[in-house]
Amino acid sequence: MSDPVQRLKVLSAGVLSLILMLGIARFAYTPLLPIMQQQAGLGISEGGWLAAINYLGYLCGALIAAFISNLVLKDRLYRLGLVVALLTTAGMGLTDNIWLWSALRFLAGLSSAAGMLLGSGLILNWLIRHNHHSELGIHFSGIGLGIALCAIAVELMSQYIDWSQMWLLLTLIGALILIPAWAWLPPPDTAAVTSSGKMMVDTPPSRAFMRLFTLAYFCAGVGYVVSATFIVAIVDQLPGLEGKGAWTFMVVGLGAAPAAILWDLVARKLGNLNALISASVLQIVGILLPVIEPNLILSMIGALLFGATFIGIVSLVLTMAGRYYPTRPAKMMGKMTLSYGAAQIIAPAITGLLAEYSGSYSDGLYLAAAMMALGSVLLLMLKTLERNESRAPAPDH
Repeated sequence: MSDPVQRLKVLSAGVLSLILMLGIARFAYTPLLPIMQQQAGLGISEGGWLAAINYLGYLCGALIAAFISNLVLKDRLYRLGLVVALLTTAGMGLTDNIWLWSALRFLAGLSSAAGMLLGSGLILNWLIRHNHHSELGIHFSGIGLGIALCAIAVELMSQYIDWSQMWLLLTLIGALILIPAWAWLPPPDTAAVTSSGKMMVDTPPSRAFMRLFTLAYFCAGVGYVVSATFIVAIVDQLPGLEGKGAWTFMVVGLGAAPAAILWDLVARKLGNLNALISASVLQIVGILLPVIEPNLILSMIGALLFGATFIGIVSLVLTMAGRYYPTRPAKMMGKMTLSYGAAQIIAPAITGLLAEYSGSYSDGLYLAAAMMALGSVLLLMLKTLERNESRAPAPDH
């Protein structure tokens, strides 16, 4: 098989795996949540509880990924994740028991981590070994496509079928996606050299760099989760925009789909850290737009900017992790994701309390924007640190 065709198949496998493991198994819950509250008797607090359990599953998956170095084991767990994503999606439509739903959301979170971290690591490893650009932009377009697919499917089908049939319809779509996602990713090559015979050597950054980098990514996690969790509710609260929240979520997905590819191109021109700083500043604008002037156009532009930047930040950070550790990329990816994930547990709770106290989500969005600003400052400090370390006679990386 010619190399360009093989590359296309491997990248397509990655995109499809993310549509299934993140788009469907994880994010279909967002547009389906209001329908499940209306039709399946799911309470508001129970809805939040299920989302938190899904995050917990994802974090446990990130923790596992951070400790696995064996490529063959990663490949097996990735493929298990594909099957689990499908089964948990089907299970959501086959029961209305809150305890079973909780178990299913936890397992769906685990499978999301398999797609996001193990899948990304396997794809990046293949690209580096075969001397292609070591970047994950095309791969991460799967998240945005998956979000948009679920939002559109739910919007179009909700008037014809009920909540449980909706989960089963998404399972059917997922089953069609699983086949190429499984078949087109070849088993991992465990040799220590690339296809051109070059040695693959890890070049870890210094401890000081890693500490700042991890803190900056925590800030990005706060910026991401506040908007991602509450954007539908925020738009539905705006006068005259009731019921438009689901469309905003679709815009987030459409913004995210091509964005990671574009950020790869920006990073090639400006460098990874400059690209990260640009994405952070743009995300601050996206977060604040719905608060500055609450109307549909600004909310949609905000959603587009948010979708285009949060995915760019994740893609750039995980690509950098893979370049520092080409032989075991999921290890650093997992550690970075634990920092991002900790923010995803803390920030929604604080935002919920602020919203309860003030009656609106504005304070939560201001908090998210402030944390993103702090993250941007930390990234600027990283640039200085990297410059100083590269000048040092015996650098750490």
